[in-house]
Amino acid sequence: MQNWKRNLWILVVCQFIVASAMTMIIPFLPLYLKDLGVENEASIHVWTGVIFGANFLTAFLFSPFWGRMADKHGRKLMILRSGFGMAIVIGLTGFATGPVALLMLRLLNGVVSGFIPASIGLVSTNTPKEKVGYALGILQSGAVAGGIIGPLLGGLMAEVFGFQTIFFVTGASILLAALVVLFFVHERFVPKKEPQKSNSLIDFKIVTKKQPVLSLYIVIFFIQFAVMGVNPLLSLYVGELTPHQNTAFFAGLTVAVLGFSNMMSSAFLGRVSDKKGAHNVLFCAMIGVAILSIPQAFVTDIWMLIGLRFLLGICVGGLLPAANMLIRLHSPVGMESRTYGFSNSFMYLGNMLGPILGGWLATTFTIRGLFIISAIILFINVWIVKFKVMPSAKKTFIEEKKLRMKKRSESPSPS
Repeated sequence: MQNWKRNLWILVVCQFIVASAMTMIIPFLPLYLKDLGVENEASIHVWTGVIFGANFLTAFLFSPFWGRMADKHGRKLMILRSGFGMAIVIGLTGFATGPVALLMLRLLNGVVSGFIPASIGLVSTNTPKEKVGYALGILQSGAVAGGIIGPLLGGLMAEVFGFQTIFFVTGASILLAALVVLFFVHERFVPKKEPQKSNSLIDFKIVTKKQPVLSLYIVIFFIQFAVMGVNPLLSLYVGELTPHQNTAFFAGLTVAVLGFSNMMSSAFLGRVSDKKGAHNVLFCAMIGVAILSIPQAFVTDIWMLIGLRFLLGICVGGLLPAANMLIRLHSPVGMESRTYGFSNSFMYLGNMLGPILGGWLATTFTIRGLFIISAIILFINVWIVKFKVMPSAKKTFIEEKKLRMKKRSESPSPS
């Protein structure tokens, strides 16, 4: 098997393990805080929000630094740094004695996190350019599948072993993934000499000089902001639609159905990105997500919501792989990981601000109003993609296609 294909499938499995491990405990964080002695409901809500966002805050701050280290020392090393680091920190989280200790460990976890972003960087830089869309789509499928399975496994283990044990299982699972990468993933990495010393500000100015990198960063931020702003409140919305039914079951189904359709579509849309251009897939998928957000505000039945979430997931499956493919095509040579590092910072910022502002907006405009606000934000994204991303991306796609055709025509035919 070609080296890039072997790396891809190994990292798909590892991403599945890491994503499932990381999502085992997060849905049950409020219940774990009760085990740690937090009894007041208002305090539990505050601590849950702060602890949930803490990981994204430090990840947002440190992602550009780790991107620079990846360009200097290799992407595989960053996967291992994150894998072993998170395994230790999450294992220690099982010994937390109170909410403050849990908060400190979540902050530290954000500092060392980055297994999945580093895997994206390695795959995108070690895969032939004409296969990058397909590879990133497959890679996302592994992470999404893990995100679906994780809460289910976490729920089962919490019932049998208690919450503390989940942290030890999570740490051991991530350690296993890191060991698999250590022994079986091989990276072709040649460090490029830096003409001068740099810092994050200088790097940011350099990578955003190339069009349409800065616009892509804004697009990724708005995607995460709009999607994450709605997700934490879905269970409450499901409760409105199912007042006399099994709310917990339907809430889980509503979340899971988007993940399943996302997983189903991401690889296919990745192939389409390779053939028709990632800019076209990003534009069409963004329109689909924006349009499908509107009717969710007016549903009167839980199955209508589930059906719309399934369709939404199909479109969501094309967003981040296409955006990451465009970032790879437009990143400066030798600064690919730094370009991804800043992209990850914008993604983490959206993950952090989305739930915070989404909760505030929901109290003002209701949850139904939040879907309309999310649709407006996503239509703004459609405009950015159409007028700020597509002109440059289309030109680059045509140039890359001509270059590949030229190489094929110049290559000697088999005798």
